[in-house]
Amino acid sequence: MQIAMLQDQIVLAEELEPVYLDRGIFFGDGVYEVVRSYDGKIFGLEEHLQRFARSLSAINIKGVDIESIRSRVSRAFKTAGISNAKIYFHITRGSEPRNHVGRAESKPNFFLTVTELDDDSEEKTKGIAVSTHPDWRWKRCDIKSLNLLPNVLARRDAAKKGCAEAIFVDRKGLITEGAASAFFAIFGRSDVAENHKTAPAGQILRSAPLTANILPSITRDFVFKAGRNIGLAVIERSLTPEEASRADELFITSTTKDIVAVVRFDDKLVGDGKPGKYTKLLMREFRRKYCEELPAV
Repeated sequence: MQIAMLQDQIVLAEELEPVYLDRGIFFGDGVYEVVRSYDGKIFGLEEHLQRFARSLSAINIKGVDIESIRSRVSRAFKTAGISNAKIYFHITRGSEPRNHVGRAESKPNFFLTVTELDDDSEEKTKGIAVSTHPDWRWKRCDIKSLNLLPNVLARRDAAKKGCAEAIFVDRKGLITEGAASAFFAIFGRSDVAENHKTAPAGQILRSAPLTANILPSITRDFVFKAGRNIGLAVIERSLTPEEASRADELFITSTTKDIVAVVRFDDKLVGDGKPGKYTKLLMREFRRKYCEELPAV
């Protein structure tokens, strides 16, 4: 026999709803995705589903039909009728009594929410402050797993400092990414460090290369394309906090916010403390090129 307690109520474990025995709760044993819509059309759905499939494969959750996930996302989005929406969905390995290994025949659980997305116009026009934080995460951040406690703690620390995002710094002293974003810097050619002598003339858009400790951001790829469209040279090379503090411009990207300028980095103003010229150009190019003519779902 096994009993369980829900708040102050004691029940037999066998009477529990399966949701209380979800391996996602016990172990964070699952993966997730977040997509968004612009004016009634979902952005980057194919790319997000491909990444979702890679995450499922990486943690060996089987029996998930990606086409059925696409159908569920589309149906939920249409039912919600929200023009600018955030669509969150995850899959866990299933529900069963707590056991690290679990049963091989467990049926994966699916969960999805659709929420109205309110783009913060003040963040877009004025930019945000960020603070650095030690990167305490596990070594496979390329998997979009449900294990987000280090991200939560970092964001809470940033909020206490009056910052909108935490920027992770690894044991080597290199910036990896934001707690919920990708991180970018823009340098003028004359400001680039000595080891960039081979870089082309003009402004340089720089971000860390993709490795196992960085999530392959979907928005990141589109930002690189937008950067090249407006004449920026793209360099994938890690930054130190000291280098970032000397950048002409900084910004973060995420699915729900696309591009947001960083105007304060660890209590130091970036540039003149306002969103920079190239960041604003990137915002316009990103929206014009990749968001205004999205295909219907």
